[in-house]
Amino acid sequence: MKDFFLVPSHFLRPIAIEARKPLSSKAKRAGWVGCNILLNQVPEIGKIDYIKDGKFIEIDVVMNAWKKTSFLAESKSINARGWTIDVLSCVERIGHQEFTLDQMYKFEAILTRQYPNNNFIKDKIRQQLQVLRDQGVIEFVSRGKYRLISK
Repeated sequence: MKDFFLVPSHFLRPIAIEARKPLSSKAKRAGWVGCNILLNQVPEIGKIDYIKDGKFIEIDVVMNAWKKTSFLAESKSINARGWTIDVLSCVERIGHQEFTLDQMYKFEAILTRQYPNNNFIKDKIRQQLQVLRDQGVIEFVSRGKYRLISK
């Protein structure tokens, strides 16, 4: 086995689950509907490696990866957790360890489509960056500048 990772359930939101077509009427479990998990809807921090490039990951590293995102499991609302995961995905899409608030604001249109009832997207981005900072996922560098802490 070359690679093996797990995705904690708190990263699985409706947008990341795709229903497959029901089994045919001739199948043993006729009508049963399975699903696919869309891994492109899960941020990298939500994919916890156990084996990478054929090498086992040390247990301490695996446990730290679980602990780093465990705060999401404590969120009572899927919507609140969804915001945090979506903002984290935007951070990862920037592709650099360091990023600015202006770079994050470029995702406003995407987040507006995902959350059409929210008229304060920029405020929500800032709020979620604070949540991620408070949880040790990112760090504040200077005014309007942040750094993603390594997976």
